[in-house]
Amino acid sequence: MVTEALARLAEERVDHRFKGLPPDAEGLTVGELAAQRRNLFTDGFATPVLALSAERLEHNLALMETYATRHGLAFAPHGKTSMAPQLFRQQIERGAWGITLAVPHQVRVARAFGVRRIFLANELVDPAALKWISAQLDADPDFRFLCYVDSVRAVELMDAALAGAARPLDVVVELAAGEGARTGVRTEAECAAVADAVAGTRTLRLVGVAGYEGEVPQADPERVHAWLRRLVALAVDLDKAGRFAGRDEIVVSAGGSAWFDAVADVFAEIPGLSVPVLKLLRSGAYVSHDDGHYRKITPFNRVPEEGALEPAFRLWAQVVSRPSPGQAFANAGKRDAAYDLDLPFAQVVRRDGAERPATGISVTALSDQHAWLRTADEADLEVGDWLGLGLSHPCTSFDKWQLIPLVEADGTVVDYIRTFF
Repeated sequence: MVTEALARLAEERVDHRFKGLPPDAEGLTVGELAAQRRNLFTDGFATPVLALSAERLEHNLALMETYATRHGLAFAPHGKTSMAPQLFRQQIERGAWGITLAVPHQVRVARAFGVRRIFLANELVDPAALKWISAQLDADPDFRFLCYVDSVRAVELMDAALAGAARPLDVVVELAAGEGARTGVRTEAECAAVADAVAGTRTLRLVGVAGYEGEVPQADPERVHAWLRRLVALAVDLDKAGRFAGRDEIVVSAGGSAWFDAVADVFAEIPGLSVPVLKLLRSGAYVSHDDGHYRKITPFNRVPEEGALEPAFRLWAQVVSRPSPGQAFANAGKRDAAYDLDLPFAQVVRRDGAERPATGISVTALSDQHAWLRTADEADLEVGDWLGLGLSHPCTSFDKWQLIPLVEADGTVVDYIRTFF
């Protein structure tokens, strides 16, 4: 990655754009503020403020690095979870093949920070975006870009947009996870037709197959394994038909954050093909993990001997109203907390420097800027207390905060993570 671009993040000035940061930090650069190593709880940070645990982030990065290595998988974590180039760098430094993204804007961010391998887990038919990516490929021989294709019509649109390109654009046929699933080709016969359409162009090059097992209808281990075996069989059939002739490798890719154990199981069974296979895992939510959705369904629950991810986010809000013994309100709402899958979870209360479990406190609803709290008889909660909230679904946590304090266990802020959504 481009170290100069990453270094410039530290030169950005702290101002009103970045919520939760100390008002008296106005005008400092991010690097200057980080060098002060302020304490999240005592040095001027204002609620609500989202904190990312430095220790838990490190743990999660290391765990997935060793997991991918142990199972012989290349790793292209889904960057749309965080859209944080500093985290992209850490993932790549830990052996990631590249970064997975979803839309052209995200590709532009990654390229601005020098990411050289990008897997776009989406079909791309926008002419302006295709021409920009083609120009990137022509200008940088070290840049590799792959994207889905799932229809003959898409092949036609891509071919027209890329007319005159010096380098062909690499594509993988996306196999749908089942009838009624999201995108992707529904049948193997249709996959062959798409592959034939790609072969009929000069602007596209078929390099593999891919899909997303998280969309398997009524997903369970048996159904997910069965679909993954279909994906592998598709790669085998296309290879036998000579559709990867002249390639250095064949890409077979899958893997969200719910079933990567199944991906590891099935990809271990991939037979020898005409050229080496790049077994590409794309799980991304592991970076911060969460206290809700993924904590319930993480593959490490099924295979605990592999380790365990740790929730790394905590949203700190302040109690601003206690209108009755059974109710309270904190100053964090939909603008601050992920709520698309589960509401936040009350975890700890801080008062006068002491922290204790949030016994008898639960979040029942979110307004734009308030969390509705139900308080049982045993709840010890006062106006002014700080309430630490666990979050569900990291994919909608990062996008609400442009600059996130990276915090050690004692509250020391050691860095700030910049996001680009």
